[in-house]
Amino acid sequence: MTPQELRSFCLEFNASAEEFPFGPETSVFKVLGKMFALGALDGQPLTVSLKCDPDEALRLRKEHPAIVPGWHLNKRHWNTVTVSELPDRLVRELVEDSYDLVVAGLPKAERLRLDRP
Repeated sequence: MTPQELRSFCLEFNASAEEFPFGPETSVFKVLGKMFALGALDGQPLTVSLKCDPDEALRLRKEHPAIVPGWHLNKRHWNTVTVSELPDRLVRELVEDSYDLVVAGLPKAERLRLDRP
């Protein structure tokens, strides 16, 4: 997956937006103001930090050396993923899971706003 493919995929989600609160080199993808993905898209290798269920985070780290505890984030809830070392399908699933976890944590009224066309 290329950096542009990762950006495009993150922006496909309902109400997602790309922001740069940490400077122009770090893309932060949010849904209704809450972060679900973070990474330097021009970094070598390409990595992205994603929210994850704590138990699933541990399992993924054991199974995939390219998935490590979130860099500069709560290591219980965030993983940093080296994109080039994993199948695109898995990266897409991890991004989607991160988005879904963040949406699930939003207040009900905001979740309902996401469901409207």
